[in-house]
Amino acid sequence: MKKSLLALAVLGAFTGIASAQTSVTIYGVADVGYTREDNGVNTFNRLDSGNQSGSRLGFRGTEDLGGGLSGQFVLEQGFNIDTGAAADANRTAFNRQAYVGLTGNFGQLRLGRQKTVMYDSLDAIDPFHIANKGGMDRLFARNTGGASRSDNTIAYFTPNMTGFTGEVTYSFGEVAGSNRSNRQYGLSLNYAAGPLFLTADYLNQNNTPTATVADDRAKTALFGGTYDFGVVKAHAGFATEKGVGIANNRDYMVGATVPFGASAVQLDYIKKSDKSSANNQGAKQYALGYTYALSKRTNFYSSYTHTQQDAGAGYVGVIGQTDKVLNAGVRHTF
Repeated sequence: MKKSLLALAVLGAFTGIASAQTSVTIYGVADVGYTREDNGVNTFNRLDSGNQSGSRLGFRGTEDLGGGLSGQFVLEQGFNIDTGAAADANRTAFNRQAYVGLTGNFGQLRLGRQKTVMYDSLDAIDPFHIANKGGMDRLFARNTGGASRSDNTIAYFTPNMTGFTGEVTYSFGEVAGSNRSNRQYGLSLNYAAGPLFLTADYLNQNNTPTATVADDRAKTALFGGTYDFGVVKAHAGFATEKGVGIANNRDYMVGATVPFGASAVQLDYIKKSDKSSANNQGAKQYALGYTYALSKRTNFYSSYTHTQQDAGAGYVGVIGQTDKVLNAGVRHTF
């Protein structure tokens, strides 16, 4: 009897160790709010999903493989909470992310559908975190680096080296008969120390040739950073865009985040300059936002964005028109 009890105790101990080495987490965001948009031609009143953060359901897992090595996976699906439909009608499952990876002293290696280097860096320097209608992605690096995620991607992340981190990505185009078409690669170098964050990034994308557009490259370079003074956090960014349909664009952003108590105010100014007078595709954006934390997981948000577009520009709303957007909603994370 004593031996049986001892065996059960030992088995229970090993079972506890095994379960501690492997974990799977279910997480997500439920975000919905009211939006009023005047695009210069029509005015719309609607309920929008994912104003501040894209609504999503995700599964994240990790396993300790020993010797400082661990395995991970992420499966993340976006959805529209106002209708219950998938956020991407062309992808019925895990449209946001789907990858497996290994992490060790060497850094991290990931394989699958992932965020681009440009997306991660824009998110880091944008006061609105590329969301809530005031996000940089409405204008900034919109034509090329605005691509948020890439399929068939190998990504390598360096370990932290006295504040410096780097990322290299390569995405296979997988177009029959061409190793170049639809492929892309990205490079990112970041520095974070105390209140200072700096980033330098490059994304090179090849389009898939059509009957009217030849195989060509779209290239984006981004430089930006933030500095947290405590009472206010300063944001700034600069990007260049060249490639298919883009003669030579320059993007500028300055912004700020002002926290006070459970509240925070976000604001930014973005200017897109079209260096080709023939295209006439410049634009300006002014945005003001407010968030209030109701709890650690739930917050209220609101924002107002005013975008002025040149005659040939159609980044938001109607080509050549001023687009004005006001929204307010609630976001819950779990």
